[in-house]
Amino acid sequence: MDENEISEPNPSPSLKQKAAEVIAASLETYRSKPFSFWLLLFLSSGAMLTAFPASSLLSRLYYTDGGQSKWILSWAAVAGWPLPALLLLPLYLLGKASPTPLSLSLCLWYALLGFLSAADNLMYAWAYAYLPASTASLVAASSLAFSALFGRAIAKNTLTLSSINAVAVITAGVAIVALDSGSDRPPGVTARQYALGFVLDVLGSALHGLIFALSELVFARVLGRRSFHVVLEQQAAVSLCAFAFTSVGLAVAEGFPAMRREAAGFAHGGAAAYVNVMVWTAVTFQLGVLGGTGVLFLASTVLAGVLNAVRVPLTSVAAVIWFHDPMSGFKILALVITVWGFASYMVGHSTVKKTSTS
Repeated sequence: MDENEISEPNPSPSLKQKAAEVIAASLETYRSKPFSFWLLLFLSSGAMLTAFPASSLLSRLYYTDGGQSKWILSWAAVAGWPLPALLLLPLYLLGKASPTPLSLSLCLWYALLGFLSAADNLMYAWAYAYLPASTASLVAASSLAFSALFGRAIAKNTLTLSSINAVAVITAGVAIVALDSGSDRPPGVTARQYALGFVLDVLGSALHGLIFALSELVFARVLGRRSFHVVLEQQAAVSLCAFAFTSVGLAVAEGFPAMRREAAGFAHGGAAAYVNVMVWTAVTFQLGVLGGTGVLFLASTVLAGVLNAVRVPLTSVAAVIWFHDPMSGFKILALVITVWGFASYMVGHSTVKKTSTS
């Protein structure tokens, strides 16, 4: 070759080559885990993406049809705590699992997570009292940012440049929703109440991310990742503690007598419809939390945060169809930006996994 001849750089990989690499990496990841792992991860993810949006819509329906108490709605969310306990019984009775011994450290963790869950539910109850379901779900997308930050600080999850970009993008989406606050304020809700609901929605999302990270820490350092039954144990114990804290607050607020009054005046069916909403709120919330706990047990706070945020467009679209929530240009832009943030986060996490595998 002539000395003056300049060699051409290697051509960049084609789109077909990149697709082949992604498929090969996906197959390698799939083969690295048993089928039972992927089945549990699929069921847990499905529970998050269906039960959580249903629970959010039922929360808004409670207020739309005549409910008023934030404590009652918070109490209904954790009243389904026996559900994971019932799912544990067959595992114990068939001898495939044994109860985890309760140490003082584990009990304190359960109490702390239960208290934080009770506070988180109460914040979301206030948010859904003053915000449309579509807006509340868009603001709740900020939980992904908090999951990333708390996951990094507490559970030592990797935070890449793409992840930081996703956090910034989703924060911008929440800011856009805030700027459009005048277009979708529900009838009878003052500007001050709307602002309060917005702030509590963000604080609830922050607490949600903290709970995810602390739960992963408990699995890593206290319970261990021995078997999936510890997921049911943690949820049953944490939900029971949250139920106890919320029941005390409901009793102090005289919420139990208020249930009868609310049921009598509940729209579209009275007491029967009221009980129906309460029961399904309890069931869907527990299934959603069970799915989220399962995802962070099987994977990490990262994936749990991503899936928790992916439910945002599902809830927003469902709220527009079901409750006829206004969908302004600002909210559509915020939705697009939020989806962009999800994609950036997932790409960043996939890159980290691929690099670590190599």
